[in-house]
Amino acid sequence: MARKYDGLSHCKLALVFAVLMDLLGVTSLLLGVFAPLEIQGRDFGDLLVYSGALLVVMSLAGWVMWYSGNIEGLTSKMDYGRTDGVMDRLARSVSRRIRIPRTHSSPT
Repeated sequence: MARKYDGLSHCKLALVFAVLMDLLGVTSLLLGVFAPLEIQGRDFGDLLVYSGALLVVMSLAGWVMWYSGNIEGLTSKMDYGRTDGVMDRLARSVSRRIRIPRTHSSPT
């Protein structure tokens, strides 16, 4: 039985966050560049440019969350009937050594 493709059903909140941050960031950036924003002799265009760039960078986190939440169809080697190779066992043993906290006995 084939699975039905759900489209954008996964991670809708991350998608909305990313699109909203992009829209706000680009709008702020363009306003800062093209609009004369001088109030009482002080220019606020730079503030909008920097905050717009920050919002666009923040949207990257939303895009990464949305994209990684929509990855489907990853299969393991066990699905193909293969066993672990030498490199897999080596990587797993190194990873376990790094992850397991070591306790050191202090000399008394």
